[in-house]
Amino acid sequence: MKYPELSIDIFRQGLEIFQKTDSDKLFLFVNNNDEKIFWLNSKLCSEDVVIIAPGKIDDSEINSEKKNSVLNVWSGNQSRFSRVKYAVLKGCHTGIISESSRITCVLGPGGRSGLDTIIVHDLETSWSEDFPFDPGSLTGRPDLSVIMAVLDIALDIGALGREGKSVGTIFIIGDSDTVLSQSHQAVFNPFEGYPPSDCSITRQEVVESIKELAKIDGAFVITGSGIVKSGGRHLESQSQDKVQEKGMGSRHRSASAMTVSTGAVAVVVSESTGRVTVFEKGRLLATLEPVISRRLE
Repeated sequence: MKYPELSIDIFRQGLEIFQKTDSDKLFLFVNNNDEKIFWLNSKLCSEDVVIIAPGKIDDSEINSEKKNSVLNVWSGNQSRFSRVKYAVLKGCHTGIISESSRITCVLGPGGRSGLDTIIVHDLETSWSEDFPFDPGSLTGRPDLSVIMAVLDIALDIGALGREGKSVGTIFIIGDSDTVLSQSHQAVFNPFEGYPPSDCSITRQEVVESIKELAKIDGAFVITGSGIVKSGGRHLESQSQDKVQEKGMGSRHRSASAMTVSTGAVAVVVSESTGRVTVFEKGRLLATLEPVISRRLE
């Protein structure tokens, strides 16, 4: 493929910044398989470069010794900062980086070829109140792979809604027995009576069912092993001792409160903005921002 010369120049600048800042890795974000192959074959890419590529892209054209240079992530329509945060979380989960790493990121607009942005993140100090992110609290959890799968679903709901309409919902992951004891069914439980294997978050039909059922008021309760126990659940936990209330509505407050009284993690999709928020122990750990311009009218 013919890659824009300006983007190649920006990548070179990114490499210089990577070296000057003594970063641990350079994250290069691409949008498709052709771009991934181009950079893998480029002499500019050293072993310190990790190509962040949309998930489930064919790897047949990648030389085996270079496959560790690629991190496949969710390819949804997110803002630049959101794409970086998601890649950092995935990188920590896979061991490519740690929560104390310094990384240089080179990326462009999501869904379009070309590079136009260079960002340096010291993961211990880079995040602010405007861009909250605490990967260390999540990467030590044994259910992180389930949380990542839920984030994929939540980002799709936030970006696209359902049938052209905005949708807000809650996912509670982990410590499910305690969560169930502190909640009750607001509607008929659509997952009751099915064997656990039929309710796994890894099954595509379950994912599609969740997206459809997200229109129903209430929360989804999911075990740490990824089994959906319930949908349409009303959360009863009202503890506010550690809940951050600033700028949050009732959906976020009730989800956050549930993480105070249990060992669960809450993932909340805002109906008004599409933003995905993650809570643990009443603390706001992360926000991810899908771009909602692709919702159907």
